[in-house]
Amino acid sequence: MEQQVHFQNHVGEMLTGTLHQPEQAPVGAVVAGHCFTCSRHTGILRHVCKDLSSVGFMALRFDFSGNGQSQGIFEETTWSKQILEMEAAVALMKRKGAKWIGLIGHSLGAAIALLTAKQIDSISAICRIAGRLNNSNNRHFLTLEQTRTLTQTGQVEFVSRGRTLTLPMDYFEDLARYDLKEAIRSLAVPSLVVHGDQDEIIPVSEAHLTKSINPDKVELFIVPGGNHMLAGAGHSQQVGRTVASWFRRQADFSSPE
Repeated sequence: MEQQVHFQNHVGEMLTGTLHQPEQAPVGAVVAGHCFTCSRHTGILRHVCKDLSSVGFMALRFDFSGNGQSQGIFEETTWSKQILEMEAAVALMKRKGAKWIGLIGHSLGAAIALLTAKQIDSISAICRIAGRLNNSNNRHFLTLEQTRTLTQTGQVEFVSRGRTLTLPMDYFEDLARYDLKEAIRSLAVPSLVVHGDQDEIIPVSEAHLTKSINPDKVELFIVPGGNHMLAGAGHSQQVGRTVASWFRRQADFSSPE
């Protein structure tokens, strides 16, 4: 069963999500965050959350502020703000009775899930789908001219998914505060890294790098022929089943006898 839910972030903006409820009593909950300028309705998140509910989880996919149906202004987006919003989504799952909680993120959401897991002791497992680990060049999606504009004016305009959007320098300065490699290196909970070997936006080498940094905690699932959105024939379904099965094993393993 799916239902639309609403909850507030730390500044009082109303965030919108879709909650997938299992038919039986839930074994836990998983919160999913979307990619940069996307929404909770991307195909990969819909498939993953549907499959998670089929194996017993409450699964919440939600729109970060300024995206999808959530309130807020996109220009006020920062990683720090999105981390707090994922924390608010986790708090909602706790209010609904979840004891075991996992996190999922796709692309940008993968970074937010990882950094949120570092902030909350109660997170038991995370899955990063098509995530970047090298965030040192945090202006990689800007052209040379856009980079000059950002430096000269303190903000930059760009077009993404049919929207003309603006980001201030604050976004890039906030992003630079975070070290994703160190976050993986110190990760203490199990992590599944999913990546298409034909990802045209974030190379699959990022997944292999993640595994090499923390081999004891990171498992890899590489999708042959998979692109960044894992939108090829059967790819989203394959990933959904794999991710759901992996989370169920983590929950069963950590449950008390």
